[in-house]
Amino acid sequence: MTIESALLNKYNVPVPRYTSYPTVPFWKDDLDVNQWQTVFREQFAASNSKEGISLYLHLPFCESLCTYCGCNKKITTNHSVEEVYMEALTKEWSLYLQLMNEKPVIRELHLGGGTPTFFSPANLNRLLQIIFEKAVIAPDHEFSIEGHPNNTTREHLLALYDIGFRRISYGVQDNDPEVQRIINRIQPVENVLRATATAREVGFKSVNFDLIYGLPKQTLESLQKTIEQTIAMQPDRIAFYSYAHVPWTSRGQRLFDENDLPSTATKMQLYQLGKQLLTENGYHDIGMDHFALPTDDLYIAKLEGRLHRNFMGYTTQHTKLLLGLGVSSISDAGVAFAQNVKTLHDYYAAIDRNEIPVVRGCFLSNEDVAFRKYILDMSCKGKTVFHPTHLELLREFSFPELEKLEADGLVKWNEEGAAVTALGNHFIRNICKAFDLHLLRNQQSAAAPRFSKAI
Repeated sequence: MTIESALLNKYNVPVPRYTSYPTVPFWKDDLDVNQWQTVFREQFAASNSKEGISLYLHLPFCESLCTYCGCNKKITTNHSVEEVYMEALTKEWSLYLQLMNEKPVIRELHLGGGTPTFFSPANLNRLLQIIFEKAVIAPDHEFSIEGHPNNTTREHLLALYDIGFRRISYGVQDNDPEVQRIINRIQPVENVLRATATAREVGFKSVNFDLIYGLPKQTLESLQKTIEQTIAMQPDRIAFYSYAHVPWTSRGQRLFDENDLPSTATKMQLYQLGKQLLTENGYHDIGMDHFALPTDDLYIAKLEGRLHRNFMGYTTQHTKLLLGLGVSSISDAGVAFAQNVKTLHDYYAAIDRNEIPVVRGCFLSNEDVAFRKYILDMSCKGKTVFHPTHLELLREFSFPELEKLEADGLVKWNEEGAAVTALGNHFIRNICKAFDLHLLRNQQSAAAPRFSKAI
């Protein structure tokens, strides 16, 4: 589907990615840790025996700085940091174990970063064995890791496979040497080929590539070549992200000349080109940057209405409790979000004091829970049903937004519910905004930039 430039321009405005609701800018500092522990304890008791829990482990170390990156990371070539961090991470896990009324059943586990494959295979194995020692592994567990094609070795993959990992995501971003040079991520396409082939030889059933459009020095020709090379490798999933230029929060982005960024018009052409190439070559548009082959669980979950969205984007998450361990990690207990401190110094200090290191977050009101469901429904299922008790709020805030969206052919709606159209599937972030009461109430007074643009 070709989208009119005027429509792309109209909706290319700063808007959240809706990996949480309320979104992070509306969270509070100095979160009440005692209240968080109570919420965690209650959610664990309610859900562990029925469905298990999800774990996210943030491993923040990278050997070099990629200037486009907005993740929480620590740049070092000193691998002795692995031991110190592992000790703190396992101690944090033990603090949470004290809040549990029974052994945790780990159903899902994801290692993110940073660069998780910065850690040696032996240390990754040892860290996970310590985690598993006090837990039960669900028979239908799903374990995944983010890997760097340059340093993910066969030894890494074998060690991970032996303890149950079957999914890996490679940060490819762009294969063009000039783009790689300016974003300081030198990664020959041969390394991507090797890492992908090795994962499949070892037995990994799903390989994801992260690609980014809108990077400095990126052109239509270079992006087309990257995507054609990607399609030839047939990753099961592709996350095709818009480069989020947020130098006010990611200082590394100040290291290159903004004049090297594609113009708005070119960035929209990059977006259109990428989506066209992927969908013409067998990938299904899941929505909001994600594509998958028809054999992949993500696409099947979309068809069956089981898709979920969290801080890692679209997932097939099956649990109601996500526990994040490590510096800057975020936990989601359904009715509360809690984020750990963002610096290693503060993280180690909290752990040394035997304190759970959360510092920021949000306890959801009944209104938040209800409108979070509307946002998840629209982003994951493409439709939602309105509850009659919310009509007053919907009429005041959401319906005026839906009227504008419907006028552009992006949604169909009435007072019973709303549905995303085929055209609207390209503007999910903008559609979700119609249910973001925090943003709608505050947009008049918002002075500073908070979000990246939608495209």
